[in-house]
Amino acid sequence: MNPINILFYFFLAVAAVGAMAIVFSRNVFKSALYLLVTLISIAALYVLSYAEFLAVTQVLIYAGGITVVIIFGIMLTTRISGKPLVVTNKHIFSGGLAASGLFVLLIKYLAVFSPFDNTMAPEHISAIGLQIFSTYSLAFELAGILLLIALIGA
Repeated sequence: MNPINILFYFFLAVAAVGAMAIVFSRNVFKSALYLLVTLISIAALYVLSYAEFLAVTQVLIYAGGITVVIIFGIMLTTRISGKPLVVTNKHIFSGGLAASGLFVLLIKYLAVFSPFDNTMAPEHISAIGLQIFSTYSLAFELAGILLLIALIGA
């Protein structure tokens, strides 16, 4: 096993532990910080998969923008109400059942696809731009609408 594979599985484990910490944390501010750890480790996975453009986009938009907006929203909400935001739901069984089902699907499809196979990746960023605005225009527009909704909600 070469060092790139070891780093890939390390960041994969960090992302999984961060995601589990988001789910099981009772403090919303700590959950936002765990989200930041998860997003940065996913950006590292993109770098190791030779998708540097996606890694930079992940760090700038999600880790840099959305997470900061979430943290500011939490800080302003706790300042207005005067008490910390704490999650009090008890849906552990249904959440665990859904998480285990998704984990089984992830393991099933992770065995089929190799994370280091970049034969489908375009050569240049201009090719990515052409594919986004032609082949994947619907997904690009839906992502733009989702980001607009997140901005309005913030």
